[in-house]
Amino acid sequence: MMAAYEDTAPAGLHASIGTSFWLFDLDNTLHPASNGLLAAISARMTRFVAELLDLDRPAALIVQKQLFRDHGTTLRGLMNDHGVVPAAFYDYVNGVDYGVVAADDRLADVLGQLPGRKLVFTNSSARHAEQVVERLGIASHIDGIFDAEAADYRAKPDPVSYAMLVERFAVEPAQAVMVEDIAPNLAPAAALGMTTVWLRPSDLPDPHWAAPEPGADYVHHVTDDLVAWLESVARG
Repeated sequence: MMAAYEDTAPAGLHASIGTSFWLFDLDNTLHPASNGLLAAISARMTRFVAELLDLDRPAALIVQKQLFRDHGTTLRGLMNDHGVVPAAFYDYVNGVDYGVVAADDRLADVLGQLPGRKLVFTNSSARHAEQVVERLGIASHIDGIFDAEAADYRAKPDPVSYAMLVERFAVEPAQAVMVEDIAPNLAPAAALGMTTVWLRPSDLPDPHWAAPEPGADYVHHVTDDLVAWLESVARG
């Protein structure tokens, strides 16, 4: 399946659709998994589950991953199944070293060149997103953050969260581009009329839950290098 999704040339994209809005996923999209930030947060999630449910680490990891699969985020699963308060969860799991996120001058430069408003659409917290965009050096180019709380903890790909974002920021879907590393999260965006971009992880096995389903038509563009792809868009 994945071989059918080849890198697509974005030249002239913003001119052809009149792009006024860019919706970016945050983790593994605007910053890479290779910096270790998400691994550190995931480890703290596992420890949170272990302490909450009195489990050893291997058992807690299984529960954590199942909560993620069933509810879209570990937090939503903990809220639904165990009554966890979001603030307590975020205070614990976000207690990591954000210094591992390095400034990305190329990303900052190309965001400054792109037309339209740039929004971060994340299943995580606004505080987490703010720290990441500050460390990346792109905060001045980000016009808004739509986080888990803003979505009433309805995680992507719940279509309700997309409708809430569109309403909050007065997004015109036909003039919007959404970029994501988890392809199924693009399906509601495409259904609304947005142009979609899948940032395909370089080490993604086939098949994989982050890849498009067989026959899916909601991935319009694919790239392995977001900054280079955006630079091509900016060049027109």
